[in-house]
Amino acid sequence: MEFSWDVIACLGLAVLVHVLVYIFVMQKRAKSIDGRHVVVTGGSSGIGISLAIECVTKGAHVTIIARDEKKLKAAVDRMELVRQRPDQKLQYRSLDIGGDYEEVARVLAETEVTVGPIYALLNCAGMAICGVFENVSVRDVHKLMNVNFFGSYNCTRHVLSKMKRAREGIIVFTSSQAAMFGIYGYGPYAASKYALRAMAETIAMESREHGVSVTLALPCDTNTPGFEEEEKSKPRETKIISGGGGLLKPEDMAKAILQDALKGNFVSIVGAESWLITMLGGGLLPWDGFFTNLLHALVIGPLRLFAYGLHKYFNSIIRKCAKEDRSGDKVEAK
Repeated sequence: MEFSWDVIACLGLAVLVHVLVYIFVMQKRAKSIDGRHVVVTGGSSGIGISLAIECVTKGAHVTIIARDEKKLKAAVDRMELVRQRPDQKLQYRSLDIGGDYEEVARVLAETEVTVGPIYALLNCAGMAICGVFENVSVRDVHKLMNVNFFGSYNCTRHVLSKMKRAREGIIVFTSSQAAMFGIYGYGPYAASKYALRAMAETIAMESREHGVSVTLALPCDTNTPGFEEEEKSKPRETKIISGGGGLLKPEDMAKAILQDALKGNFVSIVGAESWLITMLGGGLLPWDGFFTNLLHALVIGPLRLFAYGLHKYFNSIIRKCAKEDRSGDKVEAK
C-alpha cells in the first residue's frame, strides 16, 4: 500500500496538531473517587481487574463482578495489595450479569447496602467469538449478545435512574475498535460492540443534563485472557488484518479509561492507530472541545484517502487467502 509524501505529511501534521491541542487545550480537572463506591463488571481478569486495581489506588471502595468465584477471590487478593487505608471496602459478587435482570438488580442493590450508593459503574465484561458470519452458531451469537450487550444493559439500567436522582455518577462502556467498522471474521462480535457504542451515545445524550457522565472505551487488541480465547476462533484472514497493530497492555488501557472517565471524556482510546480509526469510523461521536472538532473538520478529508487505502489493503489480504485456499483444494483433489 503506497501513499504520496503529501498524504503522509498531512497525516503526520494532523497527529501532531491533535497532540498539541490535547496537551494545551483539552486538559480537564479529574473527579475524585476517593471513598466512593465503584462497581467493575468483568473484574476478575484483563482490563477489568486492571481497572479495579487503579480504582483501589485512588481510594475507592470497589466491588468486582464476574462468574468465576475462584478468579474473583484471586482478583480481590491482588486488590488488597494496593489497599490505601484499613476502612477501604473491597468485595466481589459471582453473577451472570447477562441473565435475569431482576437478579442483577437484586445483587447490585445488595452491594449498595453494604458499601454505599454506586458512584461509578465500569462495564468491562465481554467476550469474543470470531468466524465467517454463517459459520458462527446461533447459540454463540446469543451468548455474545448476552455477555457483551445485555450484561452492560442490565447493570446500567439499575444504576442510571439512581445516578440521575443524585445528579452525579460515571458510567463506562467497554466496546472495541470493532465498533468503528466491520472487519472480516468479526461479524456477530462487531454487531454486539456496535450495539454498546449506540447505547453509550444515547445514554450520554440523555444523562448529561442530570450530572451523569458516560465514557465509551474503544480498546484495540489487548493482551488479556479474553484475547487469547479470541485467537482460537479467528479465521486466518482476520489474524493477518488485525495482527499488524501489536498488543496493548491491559494496565495501560485501564489507566487511560479511568483517566478519561474521571475527566468526563466520552471517547477513550490509546494510540495513533486507534485515533485514526475512531475519527474515521465515528464521525458523529460527541468528541469534547471545539478545537478538537475543528481539527477533525480540517483533517478528515485527507484521511479518507487513508481509509480508502486501508480497505484496499484488507481486500487484497482476503483475495490472497482465498486464492491460496483454492490452490490447496486443487492439490487435495489430485
